Amino acid sequence: MLFSQDYRHMRIAVNTRMLQNNKMEGIGYFTYETFRRITRDHPEHEFIFIFDRPFSQDFIFSSNVKGVFSGPRAGHPFLWFIWYEWIIHAILKKEKADMFVSCDGFVSLRSNVKSVAVIHDINFEHYPGDLPFLIRKYLRFFFPKFAKRANRIATVSDFSRKDLAEHYQINPEKIDLTYNGVGDSYKPLSEEEKKEMKDKYAGGNDYFLFVGALHARKNISRLLTAFDIFKKHTGSSMKLILAGTRRWWTAEMEQAFSSMHFKGEVVFTGRLEDSELRKLTGAAFAMTYVSVFEGFGIPILEAFRCKVPVITSHTSAMPEIGGDAAYYVNPFSEENIAAAMEKLSNESVLRDELSNKGLSRSLSFNWDQTAASLWSCICKASGIN
Repeated sequence: MLFSQDYRHMRIAVNTRMLQNNKMEGIGYFTYETFRRITRDHPEHEFIFIFDRPFSQDFIFSSNVKGVFSGPRAGHPFLWFIWYEWIIHAILKKEKADMFVSCDGFVSLRSNVKSVAVIHDINFEHYPGDLPFLIRKYLRFFFPKFAKRANRIATVSDFSRKDLAEHYQINPEKIDLTYNGVGDSYKPLSEEEKKEMKDKYAGGNDYFLFVGALHARKNISRLLTAFDIFKKHTGSSMKLILAGTRRWWTAEMEQAFSSMHFKGEVVFTGRLEDSELRKLTGAAFAMTYVSVFEGFGIPILEAFRCKVPVITSHTSAMPEIGGDAAYYVNPFSEENIAAAMEKLSNESVLRDELSNKGLSRSLSFNWDQTAASLWSCICKASGIN
């Protein structure tokens, strides 16, 4: 058994609305990886997985898991309120839940059931302008209430732990650290596999890679401009691949892209299947993950595990995750980002050093540890140990 046994039987309800086949992002993966392990290793407890849409049986991990579906799909602030304050409240009451765990940080303020909120970061407090008006208003109004209402909070970096404590005036002792992990399916590729991906996506050329939603706080505009500067300085045949949905594409991003001299060297893949994304990551020349704000930054670890060098920002949680294995830049300086691209393209010794350090560092993060930390947080909230 991965975890110590607890002898008080609990009915644990879990917000699993982020578990969606081939549509999962960070919070969905966190939910999947942690509760796949927790439910397996704690058959003495019952788990009620609550979905806001019809769900796949792939997410009913074991015989002690019951799936419950109740709409409406919570995809808008008005629907968030209905789902969490009315639907969740009713389900917790009906199912006689002892605990509610919500991996997206939302809890039901109307319910008196003990709760754990996993709050990955509070980027909307620092960069509210990056979100549509209604969404940022909702998050900034309700998240302080969620944080205070939850019996315990879990978060994914010490940076976020301190940020939550300071911003919401919460005792840091109430907040547990649960670092993200990285999947074992991420691993170095053979030269033949790398060539296949380069041929498929980059015309046979090396490429810098960004993975994630094309969102303002991911610093896409400056990354595009920096890549253009890099191309002008070096004449390199390198491509830039952006792997993620354009749902949050902004006028500023469009302006940066339209202004590029080398816009034809940028490849937009859209959302990719997980297996394809793993190979695309493993074949990259370097990961360019230069967000202005992150509570963690899972693509950093995924690149590390593939022995791919990482250029990332010296802000928020990224230095905590990257340690001495990443090359850091000022995300607000296009010239600094471009210089880092140029340095890595010219210095094979530095690339090899970063690749080896990255692989070693990635081994310190795994989902078993994440699940163990989250289970410990749940137990503290329940009072069973």
